[in-house]
Amino acid sequence: MQNDNLKSYLHLHLIVFIWGFTAILGELISLDALPLVWYRMFMAVGFIVLFMLYKKADITIPRKTIMIFLFLGLVIALHWLTFFKAIKVSNVSVTLACLSTGAFFASFLEPILYKRKVIWYEVFFGLLVVVGLYIIFNFEGDYYLGIILALISAFLSALFSVMNGKYAKMYDSTVISFYELSGGVLSFSIYLLLTNSFSKEFFVLQASDWVYLIILSSICTAYAFITSVKVMKFISPYTVMLTINLEPIYGIILALIIFKDKEKMSPEFYLGALIILFTVVLNGIIKYRLKK
Repeated sequence: MQNDNLKSYLHLHLIVFIWGFTAILGELISLDALPLVWYRMFMAVGFIVLFMLYKKADITIPRKTIMIFLFLGLVIALHWLTFFKAIKVSNVSVTLACLSTGAFFASFLEPILYKRKVIWYEVFFGLLVVVGLYIIFNFEGDYYLGIILALISAFLSALFSVMNGKYAKMYDSTVISFYELSGGVLSFSIYLLLTNSFSKEFFVLQASDWVYLIILSSICTAYAFITSVKVMKFISPYTVMLTINLEPIYGIILALIIFKDKEKMSPEFYLGALIILFTVVLNGIIKYRLKK
C-alpha cells in the first residue's frame, strides 16, 4: 500500500505537469472554447475506446451509476469550457492563478457532500485566498471576465474531484473515464445540434490545430484522465486538489517561456497569486500534521 501511495503521488505530479501544458495548448489552438472542448472530449473517447478494446475491458456497471458518470461528464466539460474561455479572454497566467482556488472550493464542498464539520482554519485560509484574489482583481481589472470564468472553472473542478473521489475507489478508472467523457461529448453534442452549430466550417480545422488536438486529447486528456481517476484509489480528493494547485506554477512558467511578453504581468499579480498558492500549501501542511 505504501508503495502504491508513492507511485500514485509521482503519477499525480506528472499529470499535473501535463495539465499545466494543457493551458499552453488552449492558447495555441485557434478554435473557440466550445468546439475546442468538444473535439478534445470526442477524440479522447476514441482513444479510450481503442484502449478498452485492447484490454478487453468490461464496461457493465449499474444504470444509476452510469447516469451519475454522465452527469459528472457534463460537470468536467463545463469546467474545461470555462477554463479555455478564460484563457481566450485573458491569458494563461490569470486563468491558472485563479484556478488554484479549487482546493478551497473542495474544502467547503467536502463537508456538504460527505457530511463532515467545517474546519475553522479552512474558513480563515479561504479569507486569505479572497485577499489574494482582491489584489489580482485590483491590479488586473482588464481581465475581470477571465478571472470570473476561471473561478467558475475552479469551482466545477472541485465539485468534480469531490464527487468523483467516491466512485474512483469502486470502479475501474478506464470505465469511469469512458462514461464521463462520453457524458461530456453527449451533452455538448445535443447543445450544438439544437443551435445548428454542426456546420461544414465546424469540421474544417487548420493542420496545426489537428496536431495540437491530438496531443491534447490523447496525452493531456485520455491518459491524464484515466490516471488521475486511478490515483484517487490511494489519495484523498482534497490531496488531489491540493497537488493540482502546482498546475499554475508549471503552466505560468511554461507560458512565460513560450509566449514571453504576452504573459508578463504586474508585480501585484504575482503577489496575489503567491498569496493564494502559499495559503493552499500551508493548509495542506496543517492538515497533514493534524492527521499524523
